[in-house]
Amino acid sequence: MNWKPSPPLLERILNLALQIQHIPAPTFQEAERVRFVSERFKQEVVNDLFTDSTGNVLARRRGGKKGKPVVICAHLDTVFPRDLHKMAVWKDDCIYGPGIGDNALGVAALFGVLWAFDEIPLSYEGDLWLVGTVCEEGLGNLRGMRSVVDRFGGQVRAYIVLEGMALGHIYHRALGARRYRLQVETAGGHSWVNFGNPSAIHHLAKLITALDSIQLPSTARTTLNVGVISGGISVNTIAPQAVAEIDLRSESPACLAQLTQQVLHLVKESNRDGVRVHAELIGYRPAGEIPPTHPLVQFSIESLEQVGIKAVLNMGSTDANIPLSHGYPAVGIGLTYGEKAHTVHEVIYTPPLRHGMLQLINLIDKLDKQAE
Repeated sequence: MNWKPSPPLLERILNLALQIQHIPAPTFQEAERVRFVSERFKQEVVNDLFTDSTGNVLARRRGGKKGKPVVICAHLDTVFPRDLHKMAVWKDDCIYGPGIGDNALGVAALFGVLWAFDEIPLSYEGDLWLVGTVCEEGLGNLRGMRSVVDRFGGQVRAYIVLEGMALGHIYHRALGARRYRLQVETAGGHSWVNFGNPSAIHHLAKLITALDSIQLPSTARTTLNVGVISGGISVNTIAPQAVAEIDLRSESPACLAQLTQQVLHLVKESNRDGVRVHAELIGYRPAGEIPPTHPLVQFSIESLEQVGIKAVLNMGSTDANIPLSHGYPAVGIGLTYGEKAHTVHEVIYTPPLRHGMLQLINLIDKLDKQAE
């Protein structure tokens, strides 16, 4: 393909990314951004447009009758609560702002595909679905993508998951994760009068120390993180309750299962007279993969090579987890380079977007030719 993204097209994508980023969209609170994206799709050449029962925005550009559809997704939500939201600023070759790369740029690129099609003679054999998903981050548990996969199943040529950053990486392996809320409950009491009664906070601290002492496997990268703790009533009250939220991940499903059992065993052993400890599963991201030899992975590698970038095959925890866990063809790809994701100091570099968009269009073109 001889097409190259024009500077006006790239500027248009980046300006839209700024508009999207300016709308706060914490997980479970994406409604305003959903409305904005839906209204923007109404201005484009799409054949169908709707918001599903989960909150995802789906737009279809109809293709021929022979081929299976390609589903291109980008998540709408961010990790940042509303009180940490800051509007992004474009300065020189950088855009600074929380969520600009993860994932306002990914969502803007959905429109970039439509705008690119206006410039090049590419008519896909199957339908092209452009989807903004909800609940990808945190405790969203990939709810939006689960709904998308329930709709399309394995009757797709590919699921392509867009992330604003990580250009050059191809995520064809899904990192498994389990998340638990650990809750400790006691009778509590007055810090002086009832001294000696068990404290939920003290007990939780001991449990966290025990969790931290678990020997993680060396054969497969495996992690355990305590991300949130809370509890107690006042400084002079023996805490009647305390909560921790933990994240368990592993490259190996077997190692993740083993770690899960170790954690649940420690939780069970922590129960005693006057102390109740409970573990609630609050998030599950299934593992899965397609091999490096899969045509979709090979097309993704070739699409990067065409723009002079050597591909890095990788594992990640993204919307691609859901189709990959079913063995469906799926990859996650990045659109530009950036730094400090999941912090308020997040930044993306604008010039490499040219390569990122060309990579994406190249990949769609290769899938189109495969369908012929």
